[in-house]
Parts: sequence; C-alpha cells; structure tokens
Amino acid sequence: MTAPTPLVFSFPSVDDVSIALNKFVANCSSQAIKAHGRFTIAVSGGTLPNTLAAVLKNNKEVDFSKWHVFFADERCVPLDHEDSNYLLSKKELLDHVPIPSDNVYTINNNLVKNPTEAAKDYKSILAKVFNDKNEVRFPTFDLILLGIGPDGHTCSLFPGHTLLEEKDLWVAPIEDSPKPPPQRITLTYPILNQANAVAFVVTGKNEHTALEKILDNKDISLPGARVKPTHGQLYWFLDDEASAVLKKTSIQKTF
Repeated sequence: MTAPTPLVFSFPSVDDVSIALNKFVANCSSQAIKAHGRFTIAVSGGTLPNTLAAVLKNNKEVDFSKWHVFFADERCVPLDHEDSNYLLSKKELLDHVPIPSDNVYTINNNLVKNPTEAAKDYKSILAKVFNDKNEVRFPTFDLILLGIGPDGHTCSLFPGHTLLEEKDLWVAPIEDSPKPPPQRITLTYPILNQANAVAFVVTGKNEHTALEKILDNKDISLPGARVKPTHGQLYWFLDDEASAVLKKTSIQKTF
C-alpha cells in the first residue's frame, strides 16, 4: 500500500504553530472520541511538549477525560529526572488539563535500569490498553506527535542503527543511543506507521539540513524519512524559519 502524500504546513512563528496544533489536535481528539469513545496519543520530547501545550492547555472544548497518553520514546531515567520526557510533558501539559492519571502511561519507574525489561513492560501496557487479542498485529494510535533532531533522528531511532530495520517489536530497548542518555525505550516503525495520523512539529533553523533531506530529497537514510503511515496521514507543522530551506511548492500556508 502506498502511503498518502505528506501535508506540510508552515506558519509565521512558533506561536502560530501552537495555534494550528491546538486546532489540529482538538479535531483529532473530537473525531476519535466520536468514533470509539477515546483518544489515544503518543508524544515525544524536546521542544514539542511546549509548542503543543502553549494553546491547547487552555482549550476548554477538548474532552481530556477521554485521552490516553503514551510516550513515543523515553529515556531510562526516573520519572522525576530532568531528562524524563514524561516530566517535560507533565510540566507543560499534563499538570494543566484534566487527563485522568490512570490514562497517562509512563515507563515503569522500577525498570529504568533495565531497558530490555522496561520495553517489554511498556509493550504489555500497550497490549492491555488496546485490548490486543492477536486480532491485529500492531495497535493503532489515533495520533502520534514527533520531532526530529539535526541528524534526522525521531523517537529514539537514530541514523545507521539496527532498530531502523525492526519489524516485529512494538517497543524496543536501546542501550547505545548516540545522544545521551544512552539507555532508552522507543516505539518502532511498525507502530509509528500503523497510526491514523502522525504529525512532526519542527521549529527554528537547527534542523534545516535534516528537513531538506527528508522532505525534498526523500533520503531514507534519515530515520524521520521512514515515518510513512500506511493507512493514515502524515503531517508536518513548521514555522517559517524551519521551512525556509524547503522547496516552496511543497508547503501549504493555510490549515
């Protein structure tokens, strides 16, 4: 099956990206809740939680009580550690909206020193929430929100790493991340590409080289270029500083 063509949006500023994300995520949430009574979302770290939460955390129209929040990747550190993706999302978004605490699925705090067991445990959480009974091979998220690094990595999937070829694991351990901390767990491509929607959020100029290679050159050596939902839609939310390097014919100015 051929993946749908990505939709690339560019906005004048980071604030405008946050406004667009608020509209987009609220719409995804509403559609999912109408369709099956809940909204399953996975988020990554970096600057994304701040950009996502800036407007969304004040949106009273979103039924956050139906949200189920996962993390696209996580560092193997305690949940209160400054490197924790969960802690970042907690400070920026989760502390400000009424998502039930039982619906926020974190790495097991008792397994952070053992990435292999932590990954297995997180997979078991996914299986429980998605009621996996071997009816489908991989669970389907309503939305996965991602960023990229200057090297084109996304989640904890790094250029040249063996995890880029993983076909079976839902959640994989990584012991040798080239970016500290070295021990992590991450969702794999089979999960990313099963989602109903995946959206990259990139602002600023630090990722110019990676963006150009991924969006203009289709360079699949970069992990971000391998995110291609097979039956869902791929979106890119950029500010104009980030998109300045791209061919303008690929960019949409309205959302």
